[in-house]
Amino acid sequence: MRWAALYARSRQLPAAFGALLVATCGVWFLGRDSWNTMLVALALTTAVAVAAIGLSGQDPDLDRTAALPWPARRFAHLALIAIGAGVVVLGVQELGSSAVAASIIVRDAAGLAGLAGLAATIAGGQFGWTLPLAWSAVSPFVPHDESAPSRVLTWLLQPAQTPAATWTAVILAVTGAAVYTTWGGRR
Repeated sequence: MRWAALYARSRQLPAAFGALLVATCGVWFLGRDSWNTMLVALALTTAVAVAAIGLSGQDPDLDRTAALPWPARRFAHLALIAIGAGVVVLGVQELGSSAVAASIIVRDAAGLAGLAGLAATIAGGQFGWTLPLAWSAVSPFVPHDESAPSRVLTWLLQPAQTPAATWTAVILAVTGAAVYTTWGGRR
C-alpha cells in the first residue's frame, strides 16, 4: 500500500482533491439560489480541470521504472477524478433547495474525465484541463436546436434521457480512458 501513497503524492492527489472540493463548493455557493444544469457543468468542469493537472508525473524516466504496471494506475486515477467530481457535486447540491438529476451529473463527470484523459495523452498531464475547459466554454454558445450536431456539441447541458448527449459522453469517457490508460500523459 506504500506505493499507493507515493503515487498519490507524486501526482498531487491530496492537493487536487482539496482544490476540487473548494472549487465545487465555490461554484455551488455562488449559484446556490439558481442551481441548474449550466452551473452543474461549470462545477464539474472546474472539479475535473483542477484534478486533471496531475495526470502525468514530473519524471517520465522514473515512471517507466515502476514495479507495478502503469495502465491500472492510470485508469484508477482517471476514474477517481470522475467519481470524485461527481460525488462532490452530488453532495454539495443537496445543501440547496434545487437539484439536478444524478444521471446528468454522472454522464457529465464521465465525459469530462474522458476529455481530460485525451488532453493529457495529446498535450501532457499538466494540460489535462484544456479539453474539458474548452468544451465547457464553447458549449453554452452553440445554438440549442433539435439537430444532432447541436445536441452533440451541447451534451453537457442537455437534459437527462437525451440519447445524443449520453452517447457523446460515453464515447468521450471510453475513448479518453482507453487512450490515457494505454499511453499515459505525453512526455
